[in-house]
Amino acid sequence: MSIAAIVDGLPVLVEEIDAREERLRATRLASSLPRHGTSEGRQLRRWLTQLLVTERVVAAEATRLGLTAEGAPTDDELLPDTVARLEIGSVAASVLAMPLARAVYGSVTAAVDITDAEVDDYFTRNPLRFGSRAQIADHLRGAAQRRAFRVWLDARCAALVKLAPGYEHPGDPRQPDNTHRH
Repeated sequence: MSIAAIVDGLPVLVEEIDAREERLRATRLASSLPRHGTSEGRQLRRWLTQLLVTERVVAAEATRLGLTAEGAPTDDELLPDTVARLEIGSVAASVLAMPLARAVYGSVTAAVDITDAEVDDYFTRNPLRFGSRAQIADHLRGAAQRRAFRVWLDARCAALVKLAPGYEHPGDPRQPDNTHRH
């Protein structure tokens, strides 16, 4: 049994990464995925590893907080558009497809709010973008909550996850497949 990562003291097996990749390659997306054994194929496996370990981190946090998926916000409530999905990042956006992860998001971001001054400032800079200050407040609060969740998730993953060589984060400049190309 080869280990790809350790999350909160528990192993994530290479076989689990293999199974996730096989399931992905069995979907309609298969033709757009990189070939096995290529640099891009290894990057896909690193991304899948990030997804699996992040799912485990979120599940551990849900257990710690005593949360269930019941009453969790919807995916569209948290990530209403493409911009929101891009700003939170692909791994976090993918994890938030899980109702339990959305419950954790709600818990982690419950205290995040914005001020009237922030709404006024935004309105001054973008007077025609929204029809009301309430819409501006909702927009700014959503962005602040996504930012808070992303920062929290990065910190929890840094604290709980140890990746094995070859399963580093796809953006880690120390791994050999992370090359900057134009």
